[in-house]
Amino acid sequence: MLDPELTAQLKRVLTSLEQLLPKPIQQIDWSVTTAANWHRHSFAGFLEPLDVVEKIALNDLLGIDEQKRVVEENTCQFLAGLPANNILLWGTRGTGKSSLVRAILNNYAGQGLRVIQVDKDDLVYLPDIVDAIKGIPYRFILFSDDASFEIGESSYKMLKSALDGSVYAPPENALIYVTSNRRHLLPEYETDNRGAMLVNNEIHHGEAIEEKISLSGRFGLWVGFHPFSQDQYLDVVRQWFGKLCAKMGTELVWGEEERQAAILWSQQKGDCSGRIAFQFANHWVGKLLLEKRKKNS
Repeated sequence: MLDPELTAQLKRVLTSLEQLLPKPIQQIDWSVTTAANWHRHSFAGFLEPLDVVEKIALNDLLGIDEQKRVVEENTCQFLAGLPANNILLWGTRGTGKSSLVRAILNNYAGQGLRVIQVDKDDLVYLPDIVDAIKGIPYRFILFSDDASFEIGESSYKMLKSALDGSVYAPPENALIYVTSNRRHLLPEYETDNRGAMLVNNEIHHGEAIEEKISLSGRFGLWVGFHPFSQDQYLDVVRQWFGKLCAKMGTELVWGEEERQAAILWSQQKGDCSGRIAFQFANHWVGKLLLEKRKKNS
């Protein structure tokens, strides 16, 4: 018979081990699941279904028609089993990079498109992720949002390897889409353009710069998202204003007061992006409708 004290110690050890191990996870039914998240747990991870995906449509994304065309065309090639590229969507915050990927999913989920979201730090698990979807009769976008790296990071090396296919390559039913505010996914410094003598005694300065752009260069497509001009911003605000009015089943007048308020809103935010335009339209339409209700009550 075991000593009671030893039994208690064993129970504590088993309880601690149990907390480290992931809970049993059912295999994802991709026929009803359109998106999943790689969930890291202790020493490994697993695919976790996302019950709710933002219900955004391609028509809801305004002011980025060329970007939509390029990404949609590449995705359609991929769905058709034709050659297609991994994509880097880069540029100013709030311009619709992440929303475009979600809208593509919503538009093409019925044709077999699926998305697996992978945090930047979890890209080291790419081999495990692709093993989990290899041979499944759906087309997967491995999506990493708002990524940036330092040279030498494990995630940096793994993504570079996956894009290059030098150690392993994702299966034919998977592409990699990454969004970033940085065109080269790495920080760039003023000293990068000053030459070898000013960069910590770097002898082969050109090789250091080549390393900085080597990751982004492995993406087949670069899709740039740029700040709107004030006129473009106001056009997008007016379109959102009209869409929200139609959604609420009401008619509101767009006039000079609205125009000036939209400009002031963007100045206070320090940004003229599509996100800021959408936020202003929500604010203003909601405000006008609330005032209208108060008058009628």
